[in-house]
Amino acid sequence: MPKTALVPIADGTEELEAVTIIDVLRRGGVQVTVASVQSLQVKASRDVNLTADCLIADCRDKTYDLIALPGGMPGAEHLRDCAVLTELLKKQRKEGRWVAAICASPAVVLAHHGLLNDCRATCYPSMQDKLPSAQSAPVVVDKNCITSQGPGTAIPFALELVSRLHGRNAAEKVAAAMLVKWAPVS
Repeated sequence: MPKTALVPIADGTEELEAVTIIDVLRRGGVQVTVASVQSLQVKASRDVNLTADCLIADCRDKTYDLIALPGGMPGAEHLRDCAVLTELLKKQRKEGRWVAAICASPAVVLAHHGLLNDCRATCYPSMQDKLPSAQSAPVVVDKNCITSQGPGTAIPFALELVSRLHGRNAAEKVAAAMLVKWAPVS
């Protein structure tokens, strides 16, 4: 059965991170659902228009192998304030499935809801003081949480997601096809 991922988006989402996560996961054979916490059409942080596959309410009763949050402001705040997404994230962590976030989202969403209290994590450098156990690495994996710092770390972050869902060889194949040198997080 193919692996599945939910990528929530909102107005103000960092488009480079969102598109990188979606693209790399799909290259890695993951079935990705892009769900908006607002409306199907989203204006990202740099005025790029993104179109979601569905609204987050449509995902409420579904199970995903991974929920991956892009960052960006105020996108991360919109994700944080979405009750349906919060419910999905809490269930995901509780059941031991993967939760991932990049840039502002580890601090603004995951830490805000207490979802990083037992995990080492990283985020955008200016927000690291909001994390319970901040790390300075570009990508951090601890328990069932994967976090990353920002747009410049989006490709290694997304490759780590593929690696955790489909194995290191799958991620290496995607990296090679994209002409990216990648080293997995140990």
